[in-house]
Amino acid sequence: MAMPRPTAAQLAYGSCTVIFSTLAMLLLSQTNSAVGIAITAVAALALGLLVAMTVPLSGKRPAAVEHPAPEEPVRTSVPAPAPTPQPVRERAVS
Repeated sequence: MAMPRPTAAQLAYGSCTVIFSTLAMLLLSQTNSAVGIAITAVAALALGLLVAMTVPLSGKRPAAVEHPAPEEPVRTSVPAPAPTPQPVRERAVS
C-alpha cells in the first residue's frame, strides 16, 4: 500500500511547529553545546511530525451516492401545434 501524499495544510502546520518549537526550546533551555542543540532539533522534528500527522485530511470524505434522476414517461404522440390567431379584418367605413 502506497503512502498518501501530505496535503498543503499538513506541510504548513508541521513546518511551523518545527520552526517555532525549535526556537522556543533553544531560547528556554539556553544551551550552547552541540549535543543540546541536536537533541532540541530532533525533539522539534518529532513534534512537527506528530502535528502534521494529526491534521485532519480534507480529501478523505465518503463519496456521495448518486441517485439516477426519475425517468419521464415517453410520449407516444406528438402534440398538435397551437392554433395561430387569424388577423382581424375590418370593413372600411364609406
